[in-house]
Amino acid sequence: MENSLSNGHRFRRIPRQSVAVHPNMDPLLDENLEQWPHLNELVQCYRTDWIKDESKYGHYESSSPSSFQNQIFEGPDTELETEMHLSRARQTKMEDITDDDIPSTSGRQFLGTPFPESYPSKVLKHFGQSPLPAYEPAFDWENEHSMIFGQRIPAAHIMRGLKISVKVLSLSFQAGLVEPFYGTICLYSRERREKLSEDFFFHILPAEMQDVQVASESRGIFFLDAPSASVCLLIQLEKPATEEGGATPSVYSRKEPVHLTEREKQKLQVWSRIMPYRESFAWAIIPLFDNSISATSGGCASPNCPVASTASISGSSSHEVALEPIAKIMLEDKLAHSSGGSVVVEISNLNKVKESYTEDSLQDPKRKVHKPVKGVLRLEIDKLQAGQADLENISESGSVTNDSVDLGDRPTDSTLIKSLSNGADGPHNSKVKLNFHDEKGTPRNGTNPLGNLDFHANDFQAFDFRTTTRNEPFLQLFHCVYVYPLTVSLSRKRNLFIRVELRKDDADIRKQPLEAIFPREPGASLQKWAHTQVAVGARVASYHDEVKVFLPAIWTPQHHLLFTFFHIDLQTKLEAPKPVLIGYASLPLATHAQLRSDICLPIMRELVPHYLQDTNKAINSLKNVDSTALLQFLQPILNMLLHLIANGGETLQVAAFRAMVNILTRVQQESVDDNERNRFLVQYVDYAFDDFGGHQPPVYPGLCTVWGSLARSKAKGYRVGPVYDDVLAMAWFFLELIVKSMALEQTRLLYNTLPLGEDVPPMQLKEGVFRCIMQLYDCLLTEVHERCKKGLSLAKRLNSSLAYFCYDLLSVIEPRQVFELVSLYLDKFSGVCQSVLHDCKLTFLQIICDHDLFVEMPGRDPSDRNYLSSVLIQEIFLTWDHDDLSMRAKAARILVVLLCKHEFDARYQKQEDKLYIAQLYFPLIGQILDEMPVFYNLNATEKREVVICILQIVRNLDDASLVKAWQQSIARTRLFFKLMEESLILFEHKKPAESMLMGCSSRNALGDGPVSPKYSDRLSPAINNYLSEASRHEPQGGTPENGYLWNRVNSQLSSPSQPYSLREALAQAQSSRVGASAQALRESLHPILRQKLELWEENLSAAVSLQVLEISDKFSMAAAAHNIATDYGKLDCITTLFMSFFSQNQSLAFWEALLPVFFRVFELHGATLMARENDRFLKQAAFHLLRLAIFRNDNIRKRAVIGLKILVRSSFYHFMHTARLRVMLTITLSELMSDVQVTQMKSDGMLEESGEARRLRKSLEEMADDHRSPNLLRECGLPENALISIPERFAENRWSWSDVKSLSESLLMALDACLEHALLASLMSTDRYAAAESFYKLAMAFAPVPDLHIMWLLHLCDAHQEMQSWAEAAQCAVAVAGVVMQALVSRNDGVWSRDHVASLHKICPMVSSDITSEASAAEVEGYGASKLTVDSAVKYLQLANKLFSQAELHHFCASIVELVIPVYKSRRVYGQLAKCHTLLTSIYESILEQESSPIPFTDATYYRVGFYGDRFGRLDRKEYIYREPRDVRLGDIMEKLSHIYESRMDGNHTLHIIPDSRQVRGDELQPGVCYLQITAVDPVMEDEDLGSRRERIFSLTAGGSMRARVFDRFLFDTPFTKNGKTQGGLEDQWKHRTVLQTEGSFPALVNRLLVIKSESLEFSPVENAIGMIETRTAALRNELEEPRSSEGDQLPRLQSLQRILQGSVAVQVNSGVLSVCTAFLSGEPATRLRSQELQQLIAALLEFMAVCKRAIRVHFRLIGEEDQDFHSQLVNGFQSLTAELSHYIPAILSEL
Repeated sequence: MENSLSNGHRFRRIPRQSVAVHPNMDPLLDENLEQWPHLNELVQCYRTDWIKDESKYGHYESSSPSSFQNQIFEGPDTELETEMHLSRARQTKMEDITDDDIPSTSGRQFLGTPFPESYPSKVLKHFGQSPLPAYEPAFDWENEHSMIFGQRIPAAHIMRGLKISVKVLSLSFQAGLVEPFYGTICLYSRERREKLSEDFFFHILPAEMQDVQVASESRGIFFLDAPSASVCLLIQLEKPATEEGGATPSVYSRKEPVHLTEREKQKLQVWSRIMPYRESFAWAIIPLFDNSISATSGGCASPNCPVASTASISGSSSHEVALEPIAKIMLEDKLAHSSGGSVVVEISNLNKVKESYTEDSLQDPKRKVHKPVKGVLRLEIDKLQAGQADLENISESGSVTNDSVDLGDRPTDSTLIKSLSNGADGPHNSKVKLNFHDEKGTPRNGTNPLGNLDFHANDFQAFDFRTTTRNEPFLQLFHCVYVYPLTVSLSRKRNLFIRVELRKDDADIRKQPLEAIFPREPGASLQKWAHTQVAVGARVASYHDEVKVFLPAIWTPQHHLLFTFFHIDLQTKLEAPKPVLIGYASLPLATHAQLRSDICLPIMRELVPHYLQDTNKAINSLKNVDSTALLQFLQPILNMLLHLIANGGETLQVAAFRAMVNILTRVQQESVDDNERNRFLVQYVDYAFDDFGGHQPPVYPGLCTVWGSLARSKAKGYRVGPVYDDVLAMAWFFLELIVKSMALEQTRLLYNTLPLGEDVPPMQLKEGVFRCIMQLYDCLLTEVHERCKKGLSLAKRLNSSLAYFCYDLLSVIEPRQVFELVSLYLDKFSGVCQSVLHDCKLTFLQIICDHDLFVEMPGRDPSDRNYLSSVLIQEIFLTWDHDDLSMRAKAARILVVLLCKHEFDARYQKQEDKLYIAQLYFPLIGQILDEMPVFYNLNATEKREVVICILQIVRNLDDASLVKAWQQSIARTRLFFKLMEESLILFEHKKPAESMLMGCSSRNALGDGPVSPKYSDRLSPAINNYLSEASRHEPQGGTPENGYLWNRVNSQLSSPSQPYSLREALAQAQSSRVGASAQALRESLHPILRQKLELWEENLSAAVSLQVLEISDKFSMAAAAHNIATDYGKLDCITTLFMSFFSQNQSLAFWEALLPVFFRVFELHGATLMARENDRFLKQAAFHLLRLAIFRNDNIRKRAVIGLKILVRSSFYHFMHTARLRVMLTITLSELMSDVQVTQMKSDGMLEESGEARRLRKSLEEMADDHRSPNLLRECGLPENALISIPERFAENRWSWSDVKSLSESLLMALDACLEHALLASLMSTDRYAAAESFYKLAMAFAPVPDLHIMWLLHLCDAHQEMQSWAEAAQCAVAVAGVVMQALVSRNDGVWSRDHVASLHKICPMVSSDITSEASAAEVEGYGASKLTVDSAVKYLQLANKLFSQAELHHFCASIVELVIPVYKSRRVYGQLAKCHTLLTSIYESILEQESSPIPFTDATYYRVGFYGDRFGRLDRKEYIYREPRDVRLGDIMEKLSHIYESRMDGNHTLHIIPDSRQVRGDELQPGVCYLQITAVDPVMEDEDLGSRRERIFSLTAGGSMRARVFDRFLFDTPFTKNGKTQGGLEDQWKHRTVLQTEGSFPALVNRLLVIKSESLEFSPVENAIGMIETRTAALRNELEEPRSSEGDQLPRLQSLQRILQGSVAVQVNSGVLSVCTAFLSGEPATRLRSQELQQLIAALLEFMAVCKRAIRVHFRLIGEEDQDFHSQLVNGFQSLTAELSHYIPAILSEL
């Protein structure tokens, strides 16, 4: 056991030597102590090195924590990724950025790359960061460790006091420095007027130049309990005693001349070389702490300033100046956590000694003012760091590591040493007064490591006099006495000094004194005597010397101090001055050594043998040990008692044990320590106890026996007295002694036989000892069990002590022996027990599983894996089922902490170690799956802890083990993935007020919406640690401009309501958390902490999502191999997870990782996923891919496009077509449109297409872009040929770009329809035409989905009904019925056939007569043809019938009723059939009535409207035919359209209506004017000859048109002249006929149809004339030839005949036919006619007259008496007309 007791470094030897103890002191202690066993024990106790058990408090070496990346959670309209790239680019340009600006690990903002890139290649098999480090980013094992109930804390606490080092830099005088100066520095209390420490000696030697150098580099180290204004440094300077007649000390304080003369220099130099004795020269007092100092005296006003860099004060002779503060050395609280900084103090107020003075008199206000010295003493004063480490940080060689602290160096606020004085007269009226300060048996504090400073061997550690009065054990032997000669009273003035020496006896005065005086020179050996200063020319000499005398171990009454008084002549003679003996004084140590007092001694003239005899006094008998002494000599006392317990007989053992319990209890109760484990006792066990160095049998068997017998006596019911409770209270101490004793024995036994570098193997305890320990353990367990039920805290503490006992034993003895104890414990506390007992059990497991080697522990049988881990899993799971909620939380926390400990432990970083640990904990997942209700009963925080553990275990598990978990049953596999879903929900990164689109930036200001669930109403442990850690790393000097994340909070940093300190902010948030909501809590955080909290949440959410994605990928692979138990028909485990992925807000890193997995899953399981059973999944996937396709972040949008292509590819291979996918995408696009803002407001108040809509359009276009596809695939991490490659089970390539393009176009059409509809929102109420059109476009765009198609058609139908456009509304109803009928016919529903659909097509051409499979493709969950029934078709047919009858289009009604009849026939509903036939009857009657009406029936009027002007938008330069109700005249429609379009004009445009119907030419239009051209048009019959020159009189042809009033062609005639006149005679009047063809036919689903074709014809004047005559002839003939069914019809016939005849032959209207003759058959025009035209004109006239003649005859047959006169007029008219015509056509007379 040299440096270390074993090669395994279990124990470490810590040397006790101290700088304060002189190495040459040993001979004084080495006398024969054998006859004094207790003294021997005492000396040995303090000489033995400490033995420290390195593994006792657990060894944990953390691996480097993983850093956080900024996760990018994009919303549809955010582009954080780009912003962060820009900020990163900005940051790299900032050259002056320092490391301090970047906050460190815990809460750090890392502007690094996203996860996949930041991981080393070998770990790339994982998709993202490990979830556990993301959950616990600031995992602090020590902190978690310290929260365990009954936690053991190592003996060295954070040091309460201060250490101050003082180093003398230089001394300079204005006069110059030519002689050596000496000095002392000590701590002095002005308040108590006493020294607090021994003196630190220094000296300054003159150099050749005026410059000064310090001879020694040593520093004085002083110890302080706490800063106090009364504590100061007392500095006293000495110089060689002044030569009589030489240069006096006043040369250093004189005003003029300043410098020494050469003569003075020489005299001083020579004298100082020959004069060995010194005199007092000057003094100064420097207050170390004074809060009144302002910044002007060198302090620093800022609270973060360390100590002032320099400070100086000018010299002054006033008494007050001496006590004024020189520099503020330290700041009390503010610097508690900052590193100490040294202060250089220039002391310019050195007070010259003018007369004898004492330390007390320095503060006497009435004292004589001393002259100030004209010089400066420069000191470097440093506060040394009292860090958190302890003595064992000193390595074996004795060097010191940083941040260490002395063991037990904790000065307490105990009383300070008083210097007392008394006096006695001696002969010659002389007396010597001594201050006697004894430190017998006092140990010094151990080696004093000096914080952050290097430890120098020659650093002097000044003994702190308060150590001797503290209630603390002495840790080191310090056996000395301090002597202070104060005054010597003489009868006359002398130059007096004193020699002090220690003598063994007074028998031989020539015998040399003992070498026991501490030397003033560092490193010198002990000296025989010491000399005081010279008191020059004083009758009462005062001294300021301190003489430190080391004492022998054994005193005799003869040991004494001898004082010898000398006078010295201070004149220069031939040789050096010689001292002259004056007298002696002696002080027997035995008499006065116990006193701390002033003593007066008489002075003897001479020394004779046995000069002590008169002064001997009886030695006081020893008194009872008081508590302070008991504590101070605790270690030797305990050693002796243990000696007896180990070696004594039974009686002696019991007595010693009881005495020991008694002492321990006293120490526990009387010391100032309130801890459960008294720190002095901890120090003893941890350091001082070494089991007698192996020189005697170990303590543990005796200790176990004596304690065990006492415990068994108690268990048997014997009275054991109150001592037993004390034994239980101190059980921890005995248990730790037992373990250390065992461990030391184990180490010593095996040390020499152990091969190099191997750990000590466990020790097998002897059967008897182990049985004894088992019995003792059993008894103690019973105590815990019984006392717990009474709720005693002692039981809980004892429980922890027993746990630590097992914990310690695991490192020492065979683990299976420890498992016996553990199983004994678990048997006692089996099952779910009472809360208190269960808490004890959890604490027990928590402690024992915290063992370093927990992972490597064996099972109870060699075949078992790990006994402790199986017990732990069982008990933790049991606890989650416990009623006590706090128990559940504790169990979950234990699991997290343990897994964190494994995860961060540097020893277990290899992959195989992680796998082993994962397999160790894997059974826990099985238990959870077996009992899922237990998991569901946990609260959110606990669930989160459990889920994180599950994810961590699964992450490190190998695939084979994971597959086993999925092989047991389908239900169990489902439950596993239910857990995965839970984890996604629990760790979802939610932002407030998110829509379905999650359209919030992850860094938006918080609204009132729901906040992230992770920040629960109470700060979870993980967040708490993380934020505390974050607040520890405050950015220095304000907040650095670290890119995007920090910029937002800068403005808030200076707000008065937000404290600047992050620690304060966190404390404030935590103190306000009681009853606060999560939102309020979040708001209460400092902005930077809120940022860090968000960063934490983002990373955690991303890590969890990526981990679950990784698991689902593995599952997909396993399912493809068909070696797991799952529902292969639906693969619901995969689909539900993917639906969760898509529906949550995910980070960019996740989307990047998702796509390859998405591709693989569809590659492996496409057939299953595309099956109808998975419609819901497919629809969700399609919806979310479209949702992502509108994101502004291009990385996400591109991946959405590829995702859509993956769906298309699967559709090709598994359906052969895209029809079904088209339906899916159309449905989801429709749902998405209800969520997306497709329009946005322009600055002029108009709406325009939004960014979202533009991006969606771009995505849909990219979907069909075959050129960009390979690049896109590559950017998304897929092979370039991923889409066109042929899957394994297929032979041919089914990918078709043309199909993809048509799919894309179909979706774009839907998008455009939605957009147009949205843009029209403000015009819906005014422009009914556009509104109807937008509904129509929507209906057409969503035609692939019957439900949506019908929905928009019904909207359109309603719109038409509001406008009273009954025919159009009826057409909508027909179209709806057609959709239903088509679906029914395609399903082979027996009622209707293809013929019925065809007849419906005739009414409404939009109804397709082709029956396709599209309807069946539209069967998607929630949508589809299955909803379409015969009844719904009948309902819409009846609606159409009603609307057509309102429009008076009865022939359509008849066709519709005929379609309803087959339904009632098939159902044999005769009542309804009767109604139908009745209805048909009335319909046909209405048709008959319309046809027989003398006034021809028109169902509508038609107008052509042309639009010219850019404000019309897409209508510009287009013509439409409008169908209006029959009562709407040209003026009405002009007014209506003007009203609609005037509202669209802005200030720069006006609306103008073109009054005629001529063709509009573009160059005639003025800019800034929008034109409308409105013309009445006539519908054209199907069989009409448009080239006919006849005039079109509707009534003449109406009879043939009633059967099908369906029009798609229209015409209008425009008269014109070619001679430039606006109007001319018949001979000049030409006619322009325009025929227009529309897109579709009227009545249509809309009120207006686009003109797609326009043709024009021209008729010459003569053709016009012939046409006019032929038209009249045809009208008459038509009337004559119309068949009449009965006599009753004659009346209407007579009326119409009269009307036509009157217009043809009545005299007053002859001008029509006559004007034609005059125009064309007379004069010049006749010559222009071609012969053919002339003949045609004459033939037409002749035919006209012949028909008139015939009509007059018929009229005669029909009239009665009352019409005779009218008939006569007709005849007269006809005759006169004939006569007139004969002038032009002579042949007419013969023809008629």
